[in-house]
Amino acid sequence: MAAKKYVCKVCGYVHEGNDAPGVCPLCKAGASEFEAVKAPKKGLDTNSDIYAILYSVVVVVIVAFLLAGVSSALKPKQDANVELDKKKQILASLNIKDQADAASVYANVIKADPIVNAEGNVVAQEGGFAVANEEVNDANLPLYLAEVDGAKKYIIPMTGNGLWGGIWGYLALNDDCNTIYGVYFSHASETPGLGAEIASDKFQSRFPGREVYRDGNVALTVVKKVTDDAVEVNAISGATITCNGVNDMLQRKLAPYKAYLSANAPVVEPVAIEPAAIVEPATAEAEAQEKVEE
Repeated sequence: MAAKKYVCKVCGYVHEGNDAPGVCPLCKAGASEFEAVKAPKKGLDTNSDIYAILYSVVVVVIVAFLLAGVSSALKPKQDANVELDKKKQILASLNIKDQADAASVYANVIKADPIVNAEGNVVAQEGGFAVANEEVNDANLPLYLAEVDGAKKYIIPMTGNGLWGGIWGYLALNDDCNTIYGVYFSHASETPGLGAEIASDKFQSRFPGREVYRDGNVALTVVKKVTDDAVEVNAISGATITCNGVNDMLQRKLAPYKAYLSANAPVVEPVAIEPAAIVEPATAEAEAQEKVEE
């Protein structure tokens, strides 16, 4: 059995043995002044700061790996949910809502998702759905072509900024490429009851029938007081900044599509007007002849 160690609290003398000495050989202090020295524990001291730090690091690493694994396992489902929500929003701009199987309805209604550019050219025949918001520019404009009740519709995606965060939406045009068939707007964090009203049917129902372009420019505007029903939409009272954001979004995002829509708009043939029959005025001689015949 290993000898124990005792230290003198007066002078620091260390004694090894089974018991403390009766008197310190250096300072002559009594046995009561000796204190047993505890043997150091093997391994880590669980009460030390180093142990606490190491324990925290290990726990954080394990939790991080678990979260990464869960996220990786759920990512396909998360991506599928994001895609489905986007399809529902596009359908909502066509006034098609609350569908039990929105994915199937989308596949039947949306006929193509080309990518066009501001010059009016088709960059790609498909792939518009996969274009992220930050990738949209004048050379990369996603578009959706739909068919509702046998009529062609053009759906334009839009993004902008509201009062507190981002706003976005989709605007569907009739086959004349100019009048609105329906719209869908949403937001990230607008003021409840005010700016958030852009996502309500009450506000969105003000858009159908309005014209988008006039004289080669975007004429559609959101205003406080409507003076031209053909191109102006009444804003939401008390949500000026959010409505200004919607108006700015419409102006910026609809303009690049003008060339493509103009090129695809149906040509209206002028109506031919038959000239009226020209009646020659009766001469005095003809009138006299008519009287003789009578």
